[in-house]
Amino acid sequence: MENDWKQRLGVVYSTNPDFQYQTAAEEEAQTLPPSKQRLIVGIDRRNRGGKQVTLISGFTGKADDLKELGRTLKTKLGVGGSAKDGEITIQGDFRDKVVEILKSLGYNAKRGN
Repeated sequence: MENDWKQRLGVVYSTNPDFQYQTAAEEEAQTLPPSKQRLIVGIDRRNRGGKQVTLISGFTGKADDLKELGRTLKTKLGVGGSAKDGEITIQGDFRDKVVEILKSLGYNAKRGN
């Protein structure tokens, strides 16, 4: 936290030598059970050099659970991808297979575009 001055922009300076600035801790959303999740499986071609990727969005929960679901999908499909920022990216067009796998895992998945 030696470079935390950006978080304190706009804060009035204190002359108290014992003052410690408190930052608000961000809480991660609790992971909903698979039956309550509403995942949308689509395809994305933008900013990827003409390559197609399957994009799974709508996941609500912790980043670790998102990465675990992404790891499971990548293993079952035998392809690469990533899981970050609430989205899972799978290399290639696997929309139908991904929907089948997610439904077998108990998720409420729907094919998008």
